[in-house]
Amino acid sequence: MSITYHVCKYTPTELLAAFGGQCALLDEAPENFDLSDQVAHPNLCGFGKSVIQAAMSGQVKELVLVNCCDTIRSAYDILKDQGTLDFLYLLDILHKGEDCAVEHTRDQLLALAEAYGAYKGTQFDRAAFFAAFQTAAPVPQPHLAVLGAKMGSHLFSLVEETMPLPVVNATCANNRNVAKPEDQADFAALMTDYTRCLLGQLPCMRMTDNAPRRALYNTPGLEGVIYHTLQFCDYYGFEYADLRGKLPVPLLKIESDGTTQSREQLRTRLDAFAEGLHPHTRKGEFPMAKHGYFAGIDSGSATTDVVILDQDKTIVAKVILPTGAGASNGAQRALDQALAQAGLTQADLTATVTTGYGRGVIQTGDKSVTEITCHAKGAHFLNPAVRTVIDIGGQDSKVIRVEADGSVANFVMNDKCAAGTGRFLEMMARTLELSLEEISTIGLHWKEEITISSMCTVFADSEVVSLVAQNKALPDIVHGLNQSVAARAAALFRRAGGQGPCMMTGGVSRNQGVARAIEEKLGQPLFLHPDAQLCGALGAALFALELP
Repeated sequence: MSITYHVCKYTPTELLAAFGGQCALLDEAPENFDLSDQVAHPNLCGFGKSVIQAAMSGQVKELVLVNCCDTIRSAYDILKDQGTLDFLYLLDILHKGEDCAVEHTRDQLLALAEAYGAYKGTQFDRAAFFAAFQTAAPVPQPHLAVLGAKMGSHLFSLVEETMPLPVVNATCANNRNVAKPEDQADFAALMTDYTRCLLGQLPCMRMTDNAPRRALYNTPGLEGVIYHTLQFCDYYGFEYADLRGKLPVPLLKIESDGTTQSREQLRTRLDAFAEGLHPHTRKGEFPMAKHGYFAGIDSGSATTDVVILDQDKTIVAKVILPTGAGASNGAQRALDQALAQAGLTQADLTATVTTGYGRGVIQTGDKSVTEITCHAKGAHFLNPAVRTVIDIGGQDSKVIRVEADGSVANFVMNDKCAAGTGRFLEMMARTLELSLEEISTIGLHWKEEITISSMCTVFADSEVVSLVAQNKALPDIVHGLNQSVAARAAALFRRAGGQGPCMMTGGVSRNQGVARAIEEKLGQPLFLHPDAQLCGALGAALFALELP
């Protein structure tokens, strides 16, 4: 039997079931938008593109849409023009639940019933209609909740995998709670009652009166909220902005583009959130070990760092090596060199903790901890007064707010773009034919203020080439690049609620020009430590020392 797919909680699935339809939420994410990009406008959001992609790939043959936004209207127009679906319908539902909206929506349902019944060749089955209503499952205690924009099963499974508590999917299409209407003989009267139930459920953000949504985050037993937004979608961005600073439980915002491409970057954010939850919800506490040597391995995109501590927390070895083609091999090379430096063998290590993006593939570790938590712990060890860490590495940049005990109070990360990271500076150095050491200091001697306006690394590269063609001085160009990186770091600082004293970590902490520019943007000095680049590995080693 063909499945009738939908993407909105206001889809009358019970009505479709009454005509023999088998309904399912379209929640799978494609790897890319290669098909939808051929027919859709480039600025169409990932939500609309994923719907078009599913239809054009042949996955979907029957689709009922609701005019929840202009994107879905556009998707409907495109799919109608393509003519690849066996059944396609767009329901026009108003943004209110008043009598006028009920009457309008009821007429829409009657028209859908006529069209769908004709397509299926069936009559309305009253028993099947009432049997289709479902009772909401009880909410586990305690629990975490995912709120916000529609989240596909691929991403929700990742959330479940990384969280230490049961997770409730309360995103827009998943918190459907339609009450059962009264059984009435007259079909139009039944549809009127049904319409009131459909519009009377917990509202989504498109509805004018969405105040009842407070019930989603006032649930007993709620220990934390993961708030999901879609790139370029405003509806749930507004709600998140309103919730920031108001919720009495930890709050994490994650953003996706409708594909599976950002899965691993999101995993880091989710892992860090899980590690920072209230102690009774953490994956594990860290009682103190007593004897031996303890290693921390930070496998980053550019370098792999290793720190070995003795039982007194004294650094006996520290190594920074290029990661190379394989994270696992790079980690082993760095660990071997650190062991040789300390005059130890791997058998002398009591415990090893891995961190960084490659932590999941390193086989030598006893435990993995996110680089966010490790950088906070390492920074606290180097300077207990630090309250905000600005970590700019090769692949991403983060701002981490640190509690007095070294735990993570809050954090924000850049998106998938490389702008504002070490990779950005590396590319610009190559364009300007400078070494990383040269680009670190040359911008300190600038004369002319130059603004690098492009937000994208590729476009910024073109802008730099243009400035070179204009015979602009290299110190001035590099100063403009430093200011660009600093502006991004300052924006993250404000989003995280950063406060001083501040410390800079990661490979870019060695860039004097960037550090100076960040200080100017923040209006306060940065604590710069000789071992700042090793902060992640140091934090991991400290966690290794505390393992049972």
